Parts: sequence; C-alpha cells; structure tokens
Amino acid sequence: MKLFVTGISTEVGKTVASAILVEALQADYWKPVQAGDLHHSDSDKVKELISNSKSVIHPNSYALKTPMSPHAAAEIDGTEIDLQCIVEPKTDNHLVIEGAGGLLVPLNNKDTIFDLIKPEYKVVVVSRHYLGSINHSLLTINALQQQGFKVGIVFSGNEHSTSESIILEKTKATLLGRIDEEENFNKKVVKKYATRFKQKLKLF
Repeated sequence: MKLFVTGISTEVGKTVASAILVEALQADYWKPVQAGDLHHSDSDKVKELISNSKSVIHPNSYALKTPMSPHAAAEIDGTEIDLQCIVEPKTDNHLVIEGAGGLLVPLNNKDTIFDLIKPEYKVVVVSRHYLGSINHSLLTINALQQQGFKVGIVFSGNEHSTSESIILEKTKATLLGRIDEEENFNKKVVKKYATRFKQKLKLF
C-alpha cells in the first residue's frame, strides 16, 4: 500500500498523522520535498515518533533551507524543483509519502504537490477544524475524488462534530480515525493511535 498524506492547509498535523500511519503499517516513510527546519525535519520527527525497527526513512528529493512554499524556497536556494528528479524510493514495504502544505502548493511555475500523487496511491487528507476548514476540506477531497483517487480522512485536534459530520456526509470519504489534542506526542502516544488506526487501514 502506498499512502500519500496531504492536508487541507499548513500546520494541520500531517507529520504526526504520517508517523501514526507509518507505525500502524510498519511502513517506510518519504517526504519528497522539505522546505525549512532542516536541523529537525519532518523525516527526523517521524523517526523520533515511531517504535518499530522495520520502517525505513528515505531521504528527501529536495531539502530546501527556507520555510516557504517550495517554489520560493527553491529560488532562494538557487535551484528549481524538477519533477523528473523526484523519484519514489524502491521498497517492498508499504510506503507513506508526506506532501508539503495542501494540494495546490506550487513546486515550480508549472507543477504543484498534486502532481506528485500517482494514480496507484491512496490519499489520506488531514483535516483540522478552523473557520473555513469545511470549505478547504471539501475542495481538497472533491479535487482528489474527481481525479479518481480513493480518499481517507483523518481529523486532527479537538473534535468538532458538526464540521466533521458534514465533511463525511458530502464526500463519503473513508474515516480512518481522529487524532486528539495531546499534551505531548511521543512514541507511546503514536503507538496508541497506530493500534486504533490499524484495523481501518486494513479495510482502506
């Protein structure tokens, strides 16, 4: 199984969700494009949060220095992101792929994160409640479904039942689980959620 993890916006909990999925499947992890935080990247965070010894953390295709949209961060670094240089790592294991921001975050003047999602991938959308999140969730999920992708949804943060129920009703996306606000996300907490998610992932 290959899961592409995207969000309805930035800072919605994609990396924690990715770590939980990696732990649940004992999958490999790959973030094709990292922009900023190279001293403690999303790959580093996932590695710190998982407990199993099977998962392999694959290197970024692009590791950019500035925490900005990848197309702008690449320009600052004096380079340009080329989709031909973003090559999925070879593995016989499950693979969890984490995007950057939302679907239409630009990689260059032509391509977006959406262009990284291959037809054989299943897509996990991480949704977090804020004013406007219903609209962002519906736009994201509808865009994916229109292209034929199977979509699962993970709700992140404090529960907001009216938002969550209308998103599920309108999209019919598969609910994989929810990640509550936690005082701290560590290996123990991630393992707890991984156990909860495991059964749903088997059916996804």
